Amino acid sequence: MGFSLLSRSFFLILFHFHSTLSSSSPPPLCAHHQSLSLLQFKQSFSIHPTPFPFKQYPKTESWKEGTDCCFWDGVTCDLQSGLVTGLDLSSSMLHGTLHSNNSLFSLHHLRRLDLSFNDFSTSHISSRFGQFSNLTHLNLSLSSFEGQVPLEISHLSKLVSLDLSRNLNPSLEPISFDKIVRNLTKLRELDLSRADMSSVVPDSLMNLSCSLSSLKLDDCQLQGKLPSSMGKFKHLQYLGLGWNSFTGSIPYEFEQLTELVSLRLSWNSYVSAEPVSLYKIVQNLTKLRELALDAVDMSLVAPNTLANLSSSLSSLFLGECGLQGKFPGNIFLLPNLETLSLSDNEGLTGSFPSSNLSNVLSVLDLSNTRISLHLENVLISNLKSLRYMLLRNISIISSDLALLGNLTNLTLLDLSNNNFSGQIPSSLGNLTNLTRLYLLNNNFSGQIPSSLGNLTNLTRLNLSNNNFNGQIPSFLKNLVQLFYLDLSQNILSGNIPSSLGNLLQLQYLRLHFNNFNGTIPSSLFALPSLEVLDLHSNNLIGNISEFQYDSLYSLDLSNNNLHGTIPSSIFKQEYLDVLILASNSKLTGEISSSICKLRSLRVLDLSNNSLSGSTPLCLGNFSRWLSVLHLGMNNLQGTMPSTFSEYNSLQYLNLGENELEGKIPPSIINCTKLEVLDLGNNKIEDTFPYFLGALSKLQILVLKSNKLQGFVNGPAAYDSAFSKLRIFDISGNNFSGPLPTRYFNGLEAMMASDHNMIYMRTTNYTTGYVYSIQMTWKGVEIDFEKIRSTIRVLDLSDNSFTGEIPKVIGKLKALQQLNLSHNSLTGHIQSSLGNLTNLESLDLSSNSLTGRIPTQLGGLTFLGTLNLSHNQLEGPIPTGEQFNTFDATSFEGNLHLCGFLVLKECYRDGDQEQSQPPSSYNEGDDSTLFGDGFGWKAVAMGYGCGFVLGVAMGYIVFRTKKPAWFHRMVEDTWKLNKRKTRKKVGRRN
Repeated sequence: MGFSLLSRSFFLILFHFHSTLSSSSPPPLCAHHQSLSLLQFKQSFSIHPTPFPFKQYPKTESWKEGTDCCFWDGVTCDLQSGLVTGLDLSSSMLHGTLHSNNSLFSLHHLRRLDLSFNDFSTSHISSRFGQFSNLTHLNLSLSSFEGQVPLEISHLSKLVSLDLSRNLNPSLEPISFDKIVRNLTKLRELDLSRADMSSVVPDSLMNLSCSLSSLKLDDCQLQGKLPSSMGKFKHLQYLGLGWNSFTGSIPYEFEQLTELVSLRLSWNSYVSAEPVSLYKIVQNLTKLRELALDAVDMSLVAPNTLANLSSSLSSLFLGECGLQGKFPGNIFLLPNLETLSLSDNEGLTGSFPSSNLSNVLSVLDLSNTRISLHLENVLISNLKSLRYMLLRNISIISSDLALLGNLTNLTLLDLSNNNFSGQIPSSLGNLTNLTRLYLLNNNFSGQIPSSLGNLTNLTRLNLSNNNFNGQIPSFLKNLVQLFYLDLSQNILSGNIPSSLGNLLQLQYLRLHFNNFNGTIPSSLFALPSLEVLDLHSNNLIGNISEFQYDSLYSLDLSNNNLHGTIPSSIFKQEYLDVLILASNSKLTGEISSSICKLRSLRVLDLSNNSLSGSTPLCLGNFSRWLSVLHLGMNNLQGTMPSTFSEYNSLQYLNLGENELEGKIPPSIINCTKLEVLDLGNNKIEDTFPYFLGALSKLQILVLKSNKLQGFVNGPAAYDSAFSKLRIFDISGNNFSGPLPTRYFNGLEAMMASDHNMIYMRTTNYTTGYVYSIQMTWKGVEIDFEKIRSTIRVLDLSDNSFTGEIPKVIGKLKALQQLNLSHNSLTGHIQSSLGNLTNLESLDLSSNSLTGRIPTQLGGLTFLGTLNLSHNQLEGPIPTGEQFNTFDATSFEGNLHLCGFLVLKECYRDGDQEQSQPPSSYNEGDDSTLFGDGFGWKAVAMGYGCGFVLGVAMGYIVFRTKKPAWFHRMVEDTWKLNKRKTRKKVGRRN
C-alpha cells in the first residue's frame, strides 16, 4: 500500500514536470500558406486615412515576410495548429476593392473576422464569405460595401454576431433575409443598419432567434406596422428600429422586453405613442439606460407620464415629439442622466432646475422649447460636467452670458436664435476646450472680441446674422483647426484679410451680406481643402483668381462688382455643385464649352452680367442633376440649347433678356420637373409652343417680347394644359386670333388662392435656390428677386388678339394682375370680371371695347391700378369707394363716358348728353361736373359763400331733379374727392 502511494506521487511529479515543460515551449510557427495568404491580402490594398473621428492604425504595416504571422497585429492563431483563426483589421486604413478572388478567402479556419471602418469602395459583399463555415463573429460595418447581401451569408450557421451596418445601402432581398433568420439560429447580435430592407415585411423579423440580445435595424427603409410580437424576445437588451417608415402606435407588447437597456424608435414620423402603452413601457422597463423617441408622435401623451422613468436612465431623446405642457422636473434630477434632448417641442413648458442636478449631465439640448432656464451661479456650478450645451431659441432668464465662461468642459455651445444683444462677453475665451461655437441669429454688436482667439481647438465658428462691425479680427488666423467659418449677414467692412489663407483646414467660408470691399485675396483661392466659398452681396472688385485646387463644391460670388473673364480653373472643379456668379455686371467674355465638364452641377447662375458669344449647346444635357440654369440678362447670341436630355432635373430655366434667335426646341418637354421657364426679351421666331402644356409642374411661363406669332392654341390633348401656371406672360409678340379660352378653362392654379406666403424655390438643392423673374407689375418693369407663391398674373398684352373677352376669365378668382391691353378686342367688358376679388391691377386699354363699364368692377376692393383708356366705352363710370381712387387717365380716350372722373355730366335716359369733352371746359361753361344733377355752379357757389351754404344752395336748386342722388354724392363722392374738386374749381375760376 505504501509502495502504491509512493508510485502514485512519483507519477504525479513527472506529469507536473512534463506539463511545465510543455507550457513553456514556444508555440508552433504560423503555417506557411497562411502567412502567404495574409501577405497577398496586404498587397491588394493601399493605406489611406479615412474620415472617421477616432484613432486609426495601419495594422498590416507590421506584417513582414519571414516573421511569424501569429505575432502580427490583428492576427490570432490556434496555438496547437498555427492556423489563423481570427483577423481583426478594424480601423486599419485599408483602401481598395475586395474582389472575390482575394487570398482572404483561403483562410478557411477563421472564427472571427472584423474588417470594419475601412474603405473597400465599390466592393460588393462576396458570396465567398459563406465559405467561412467556422465563423462565429463577422463584422463588415462602415467599410463602403454596396450591392446585394448574398444569400450565402445564411450558410454561416455558427454565427453568434453579424454586423453589416452603415455601408453604402447594400440591399437585402426578402429571400436572403428569410434564409438568414431561419438558418442562423445561434445569433445573439444582428446589426443591419442602413441596409436597404424596403421589400422585407416587418413581421418576418419574428423568425429571428428568441435568444437575440441585440437587434439593430436603424435606417433600413422598413415600412409597415411595428411587429406586435416583439415581446417574444425576452433576452433582448438592445433594440434599434429608428429612421424607418414604420406606422401605427408602439405595441403594448414592448412592455414585456424587461431586459432592454436601449430602445431606439426615433425618426419614425408615422409612429405614435399611446398614453397607456407608453406608461406601461416606462413603468416596466426598469433596466432602461437609453430611450430614443425623437419625432415619434407623442402629442396625446402628458409629459408627466415620463415621471416614472428608470433611475438608471442615462440617455433620453425626445426631440420633435409634439409634447405639450409642463415637463416633469424630476427627470432633470435622475442621478445617472448623461444626455437629455428635448429639442423642437415648441409646446413644452416648465423651468429647468438650478440645483440637485445629475452631476454627470454631459449633453443638454432644450432648443426650440418654452422651457425657461435661469442663467445663474447655482445652475452653472451644477453643470460642471457639461460638454454639449444647446439652447437654441429658448427662454433664457437673467442672461449673464459671462457665467458660461465657467463651464470649462464645454466642447459645443449653441446659443443661436435668441435675442442676445451687446457684445460677446470676453469670458467665453475661457472655454478652451470648445470645438464648436454657434452664436448666429442674435443681436450681438460691436467688434468680435479678441478673447475668442484663445479657442484654438475650434473647428466650427458661426457668428452669422448679427450686428458685428469693424474688420475681420486678426486672431482668426491662429484658429488653425477651423474647417467651418461663417461671419455672414453682419456689417463687417474693410478688406478680407489674406491671412485667412493660413487656415489650411478650412472647408467652408461664408462671408456674404457684409460690406467688404477691395479684391478677393488670392490666398483664398489657394486653400487646399476649400469646398464652399460664399462671398455674395458685398462690394468686392477686381478679377476672380485661378483656383489652385479642385476641391470646390459650391462657389457664390454674386452681387459684387467683379470684372474680367470666368477663370478656366472653375471648369476643372470635378465635384462643383453650385456655381453662382450673377449680378457682377462687368464679367465679360464667352461661356466656355468646358463648363459642360461639370457633370455634378446642380445650380448654374451667370445672369445679369456682360457675357457674350453663343450659349454652349451642351447645356441642355451635360448634367442630369442640374436643377437651375440662369443665363438671363447677358448679351448671348445664337440659338438656345436644342437638345434637352431625358430624366434631367431642371426646375428653373431662364434665358431671358439676351439676343437669342431660332425656335423653342420641342425636346424641352423632357424637362418634366420644370417649374419656371423664362425666354422673354429675345428674338425667338416661332409659333406658340403648345407642347409646353405637357410640363405638368410648370408654374411660370414668360415668352414676352419675342417674335412669336399665330394662334395660341394646341391639339385637344392640351385642353387641360398649364394647370399649375401662376404667371403666364406672352405679351409683346404678334399672336392673333381669339383669346385662348380653352387654356383659360385649365388654369386651375389661377382659380384658387395660395395662402402659404412662401418664396418659390427649388426642392432638390440643399438650401433651396430662390426663383427670380423680371416682370411688368402694375405698369412698371420690376426685377422680382423673390417670387411669392401667392402671385397670379395673366399678361397677353401688346399682341393682335381679336374677338370678345371670354366670360371664363371670371373663373380665375386668384388673379392679381390681368393685362389684355394693346390688342384688337371688341365687345363688352364682361361682368364676370367682378368675380376676380383678388385683382390688384386691370389693364384693358387700347382695344375696341364697347358698352358700359360693369358696376361689378366697383366691388374689387384690392384693385389699385385700372386702365380702361382708349376704347369705345360709354355711359356713367361706376361710383364707389374703389373707383373714386382712380383719376381721369384711367378712362381717357373714351368719348362717351361720363361722370365725375371725366368732368362730364351724365343724363338720364332720354336727356341730351353733354358732348363737349372735359378738356374743352371754358369760362362760362355751364356743364355739370358730377353725374345725375349736382351742378358745377352750386359747387362754385359753395366755395364762394362757404361749404355749408354751397351744399344748401345745391340742394335748393336741384332738389326737384334727383334728391336721392344728392345724398349719395354728399356721403360718398364729395367726402372722398374734396381736395381734388377744390383744385379743379380753382382752375375753373
